[in-house]
Amino acid sequence: MGLLKCGTNFLCRAVRLKCLKYSTRAKMKPGYQQANVVILHKDLADDFEAFCRANSSPLPLLYKSKCGEWSCGPLATGSDIREDCPEYCVFENGVLAKKVASLSSYTPQLQDMVTFYLGCSFGFESALKAAGVPVRNVEQGKNVSMYKTSVACIRAGQFHCPMVVSMRPVPEEKLDAAAQSTHVIPLAHGGPIHIGDPKLLGIQDLSQPDYGDPVKQCPGDVPVFWACGVTGIEAVKSCKPVLAFTHSPGCMFITDQKAETISPLTLEPAHCPLTFCISQNPQHYSIASKRAVQQIRAIEELVVEDPDSRGIRALFLQDELLKACLSLSHSSSVLITTGFPTHYMHNPPEETDGPPGAIAMAAMLQALRKEVVIVTDERALEMNQHIMRDAVEKGVIKTAVPVISFQSNGPDSALQFLCHDGDPSKPRFDHLVAIERSGRATDGNYYNMRGVNIKHLVDPIDDLFTTASTIAGITTTGIGDGGNELGMGKVKAAVKAYMPNGNLIACDVAADFAITAGVSNWGGYAVACALYILNLCPIHWRYLHSGLGLSLTPDQQSLRMACLPTVAKEEEMLHILVKYGVRSGKTANLGLEVDGLTFHPYHSDIIQRLRNLTLA
Repeated sequence: MGLLKCGTNFLCRAVRLKCLKYSTRAKMKPGYQQANVVILHKDLADDFEAFCRANSSPLPLLYKSKCGEWSCGPLATGSDIREDCPEYCVFENGVLAKKVASLSSYTPQLQDMVTFYLGCSFGFESALKAAGVPVRNVEQGKNVSMYKTSVACIRAGQFHCPMVVSMRPVPEEKLDAAAQSTHVIPLAHGGPIHIGDPKLLGIQDLSQPDYGDPVKQCPGDVPVFWACGVTGIEAVKSCKPVLAFTHSPGCMFITDQKAETISPLTLEPAHCPLTFCISQNPQHYSIASKRAVQQIRAIEELVVEDPDSRGIRALFLQDELLKACLSLSHSSSVLITTGFPTHYMHNPPEETDGPPGAIAMAAMLQALRKEVVIVTDERALEMNQHIMRDAVEKGVIKTAVPVISFQSNGPDSALQFLCHDGDPSKPRFDHLVAIERSGRATDGNYYNMRGVNIKHLVDPIDDLFTTASTIAGITTTGIGDGGNELGMGKVKAAVKAYMPNGNLIACDVAADFAITAGVSNWGGYAVACALYILNLCPIHWRYLHSGLGLSLTPDQQSLRMACLPTVAKEEEMLHILVKYGVRSGKTANLGLEVDGLTFHPYHSDIIQRLRNLTLA
């Protein structure tokens, strides 16, 4: 069916009425913006409008009628909402009473009602096709799959409900194209709000949609979820008005306007969304703008500078910092571990590299409202608790982070530590981070860079990482500068090939992400800076909050900026560590000079350059 002559922007009413002969939208020719419809008594109109404004991703408001108005001139010339949807739902006291083909019999009641026209994801399907993204529901001749989620919409007045999403399977190599082509059409719900495992949205079975039809995935497809205007139906159910009407899912109102003309954004290169896989168990992708990605890549390049020319560049994997921080941004509870007793003949044997970076990460994670715990060796527990207390007193971190230890008392010790009641479905933490933490070698021992076995000084915190690798929903990150640190087993082959004593010292325990830095503290500072960048990125912020996030307030932004690493904080941390007898472990003395008090200028330069890149 040809809807229009080429170049025409309006759909005549006669053609629109012909579309009503088709029972579902999947059988109609695409190209024109469609609208979800909610019709409510005038006394509820202000509350529902506020609800739409607060939840603009699922409920992008195209037009709000006047009371008793049948037409919607700005969207469709000569329209009549009583007749222009193929099928309507009639709700009485929030319960679906029946479905009808016309609302004409309700004309007296409609005199006191207001109609809301809401954007629809069918409006972006032509953009998906133009970007080379297959639209599986159209290919299969089906209505799109729609699901209720566990994501609560922001309440407004009498309206509150879970968000409804639509799902379209997308080939993995087309995820960027799908995100980019829909991001620019906010009035058709904009970009995806989740990519990956449906259970992360509380959806248990994709074959059982709450609305629409089940759509089959092809090999290599990834489920991609967009906010959906059927959320309006759930809002009606929750409010329980005496009488209300909506379109029947899949039977939308068709406007006169081409889909691409509905308030499209200009896709500036810097704000182009990019997708990254951050977990395979469960499958989970995240999104950030090209600008944020470029900033974080520049930070990653900076901190891999090799001051001692030890060849650590050979251990570098691009985007490990980015993907680790995207994962951390989605986390709610983070466990950090540090402690490398390289000075095995001294008391304490710890070095200055590690604790400052750990506390820098903890400070930023706190500002992002994550729960943070630090785990360390039992023999160093009291000292590290005192270091944390002093860090709070000196203003290095705002609030003390709990510092605990882990002891292995049996085969299930790590599982009991990581999960409530030892239940793998109830993890206490969703991300573990090791920074400059002694890592177990292939032979079960722990070695410093000189090849000295320091196993007698190290508690088996590695067990937490190996156990976490078997638990869905826990991601791990290792930060190191030599390859003998916990988590750096991911680059074990490179450590053995390129690092001195590599065959002996290489850590055998791999993390999901391995961040290589010239000094491990730099890696911790880089994580703090990258998290700051991501949470100022509007594209990532929206995705992180399932399309419902409010913008950062100036006070929130100031709080997070205050948590960025500074030269002054580093100096305070080093003085605190010296107070407890902790020594530098780097031959270039990039932390402390021999007397324990001289701050190396190259180190301060790195921190300042980090801040410059972050705040650019």
